[in-house]
Amino acid sequence: MSGKDSRGSRDRHFERRRKAAQAGLHLPTEIELLRGMPFLFDDMASDIREFGERLSRRLKHKPKFEIAPLVASLDDLAVDQSDEALRCVEAALEAAGGFDTISAFDARLRVKFYLASLGDPDAAAVIAGRTASVALGGVRDSCDFSLLPWALAWSVVANDYGHMRNNGTVGIPRGRVSRDLRFHAREFEAAIRQTEPQTKKQPEDGTPSAYRVDDARTVPAAEAPQVNKPKGTVVIFTSIGNDSTSEGKRVVKEFEKLLNIALPLPPVSDLARVRERLVEEFPYAVAVIDELLNRLVGRDHVHIRPTVLVGTPGCGKTRLARRLCEELAVPFELVSCGGLNDSSIGGTARRWSSGEPSISVLSIRRHRCAGPVIILDEIEKVGTSRHNGNVHDVLVGLFERETSQRWFDPYIESPCDLSHVSWLMTANTLTTVPSVLLDRCRVLAFPEPGPEQLEVLTPRLVERIYVDAGHDPRWATPLERFELAALADHWHGGSIRRLQQLVETLVEARERHRVKQ
Repeated sequence: MSGKDSRGSRDRHFERRRKAAQAGLHLPTEIELLRGMPFLFDDMASDIREFGERLSRRLKHKPKFEIAPLVASLDDLAVDQSDEALRCVEAALEAAGGFDTISAFDARLRVKFYLASLGDPDAAAVIAGRTASVALGGVRDSCDFSLLPWALAWSVVANDYGHMRNNGTVGIPRGRVSRDLRFHAREFEAAIRQTEPQTKKQPEDGTPSAYRVDDARTVPAAEAPQVNKPKGTVVIFTSIGNDSTSEGKRVVKEFEKLLNIALPLPPVSDLARVRERLVEEFPYAVAVIDELLNRLVGRDHVHIRPTVLVGTPGCGKTRLARRLCEELAVPFELVSCGGLNDSSIGGTARRWSSGEPSISVLSIRRHRCAGPVIILDEIEKVGTSRHNGNVHDVLVGLFERETSQRWFDPYIESPCDLSHVSWLMTANTLTTVPSVLLDRCRVLAFPEPGPEQLEVLTPRLVERIYVDAGHDPRWATPLERFELAALADHWHGGSIRRLQQLVETLVEARERHRVKQ
């Protein structure tokens, strides 16, 4: 094959993979990123999450003690794609052992690329050098001079942002590095093109080479996805399977207002205000509240990694999960796991009279939101029979981004993106929860309230009793000192449910005494 044919074949191969990356079907390699390929879904946060999840899964099959911190830092990338989280991964990669040197080198290079794209001038300088090395044959002894504009552009970016940092600039706006990089690369390519022989022709169809940046790496209009997706939205449903059958036509009618429609992701609220309200209501669970909210700092949209709250019965786990969703203004579904013993939570085939979508799809359709929260209450009470499928097996797939992003719902009979759905679970014990499920979750021990919290908890409980009775909460008179002393004699911490029963008894006694007077 001639050099020209070889180059054309390489261009076509790169173009196919570039389109696949933008569609979320291909995670670009480190070398492809240096050559100007866009991130997965054309979104760096998605690319970081996918990279972290893939490398973490691969390392978990290598039982080496020295890579445990690296696995933990990679798992954190699922919820936090900040430069601080990336630096933790970078440090863990430097200290880790137990996996091959080539993979470690590629992972470090990729993290450097992420940091450079976030405006780190030192990382940008490293990427400039690496790109120049690839262009001049330092990798696989194969020169690719078309990479020189990118290497020069990275050098300019490193210099510019180095000056900005030295002049006191706090941070670089997201997206600016990419724009500046493309601008400089276009300038350098134009300058290089002027030195080329004038007889060199462009492709007959006018399509720019995959290694050039003429059109800021955009897909040709005729081949670009036709879905209009505003910022902060996600297209969940793109098609309905077997839509020519009578059942398919019925499902199409059910979902016609959602097909190829970009649904909003829930934005992150004022976390300081959310924390203040939750701590006021759950003063004994500050550590759990902080752990849940800290992973939302710096994010544009709410997404909570699958999390299990484990604690004794009545300590307030379920209420905290519900109140967290309410304060974050995120739609949610509360599902009691007692009695669940089949795979219906993942959807039922439409051919059955009881066919229905998965709980995630139902929630998305009900709230018209791409990222609702599903609260599974008392997950340990799920049945373990496999006669009609098993709940745990379904959840394992829904908790993995790789599968949830292309979840095949048996009712819709077509893949849909459920990767933005958050999962919160409560449990009194983990003895009946399989380890394969727990490996995909963050487990938080939920504390019991102690007797020292009595004066803080009782006003809320009294107010709740009046509201449940249909009265104005302003009628709720605080308990007297002797009433608090009586409660302290009978409640020594533990279940809030038990404390509420005691408070109800006091309120009823108070009302009877008032009537007698």
